[in-house]
Amino acid sequence: MRRLIVKLHLMIAAFFAPILLMVALSGGLYLLGQKGQTLKTPIPLSDDLAVAIAANPTEGGVKALLADIDPQYDFEYLKISGSTLITRPTSRSYYEVNLQNSAMLTRIEPDWIKSMIELHKGHGPTLLKDFQKVMALGLLLIVLSGLWLGLTSSALRPSTLITSAAGLIAFLMLAFLS
Repeated sequence: MRRLIVKLHLMIAAFFAPILLMVALSGGLYLLGQKGQTLKTPIPLSDDLAVAIAANPTEGGVKALLADIDPQYDFEYLKISGSTLITRPTSRSYYEVNLQNSAMLTRIEPDWIKSMIELHKGHGPTLLKDFQKVMALGLLLIVLSGLWLGLTSSALRPSTLITSAAGLIAFLMLAFLS
């Protein structure tokens, strides 16, 4: 049984290593203040298009608007934030429609750091978001199997208990006492 758990632990860890490294890197960069940059290009709208999107601020309305402006562009879904419509995913080039006053369209192109952070936040393609949900379960299995392996080994049990307790104490102190 132990041999099977070791093998599963290693296989799951190896499989999810690339995405876990991306999440650690993007989260670390974000916390260090490196949030990436975007290039914003305003796109003037004719009065007819501005009126049309203001009258129909839906996914269909945005698809119709972008069909005239960028026929090759496609998006998975629309995020509505106040008077702003944002095409998703935002981990690649995307569009924002601001409906305040007269409708304004902006093409936004993230750099690689901003793209990674958007993926980290779950703003990537739908299939990747589903993969990230599976990865969360995988990470849970990696941690729990690692703890189990350490606690069931008489040679590793003391160091596993000490480091786990130290980690728990550090988390509790930093999260709730600082």
